[in-house]
Amino acid sequence: MARDGAIDWAALRRLVDWQIAQGTDGIVSVGTTGESPTLDAGEHMEVIRVTVEQAGGRVPVIAGSGANSTREAIEWTRGAAERGADASLQVVPYYNKPSQAGLYAHFAAIAAATDIPLILYNVPGRTVADLSNATALRLAADCANIIGIKDATGDLERGAALIAEAPAGFRVYSGDDETALGLMQRGSCGDISVTANVAPALMAELCRLALAGEDAGARARAEQLDARLQPLHRALFIEPSPAPVKWALAQMGLIEGGIRLPMLELGDSAQPQIRQLLDDLELL
Repeated sequence: MARDGAIDWAALRRLVDWQIAQGTDGIVSVGTTGESPTLDAGEHMEVIRVTVEQAGGRVPVIAGSGANSTREAIEWTRGAAERGADASLQVVPYYNKPSQAGLYAHFAAIAAATDIPLILYNVPGRTVADLSNATALRLAADCANIIGIKDATGDLERGAALIAEAPAGFRVYSGDDETALGLMQRGSCGDISVTANVAPALMAELCRLALAGEDAGARARAEQLDARLQPLHRALFIEPSPAPVKWALAQMGLIEGGIRLPMLELGDSAQPQIRQLLDDLELL
């Protein structure tokens, strides 16, 4: 966003190129960090289109196209597919708190109405509703185009159980940076990360090391790198996300730093801590 709240298209394109150059394996367009709740439908689709265009097939683009209305989620997911997205991230419906049966019906309806691969996104801290492992596994078994889940519960034992019971080909990704290494060590496929918006090279290296199998040296280096990154993981939620991320990127000279109401720019009291962490990680 520019300072006046308009979408800064040039900065978006720069961010896509920078992420790819830094080693990011895939880009989520219009996730929560991308201010999806404040975009209108036309902007939502145009951000996906521009991201796909700028990526140019160099990495997959996963479009955030979930909603708390099943009809709207189907419409947005079809729109994302038409604009070239490689997959769709489908957040658990928020606020209206559907039952597990309602969650199953919601995601099954989207899967039946679209052809694009779908990745479920369970983040109960934001949505209030919580997709149970049993419901996720039922969807994985019943819907061929539901190919994975972003698990942002932060519950390692629950995540490990999901990984152990998942059918072949169903991918479990961490969606919680603080516990991402632990989940990858338990068999997840990677991390759909907030911190990677600010430190993509470090997060890409963490994932590479964590997914190196039984290599003891790689495991030790992953744990050392994770320890360095933990303070940044926490600081990027010192105020509601994505305000800290956007402020950090502005300090790094990558964006102008605008944000739309009801979100506010990062407060003065939190800025020194994040600036020091960016400096410690040689990101400035």
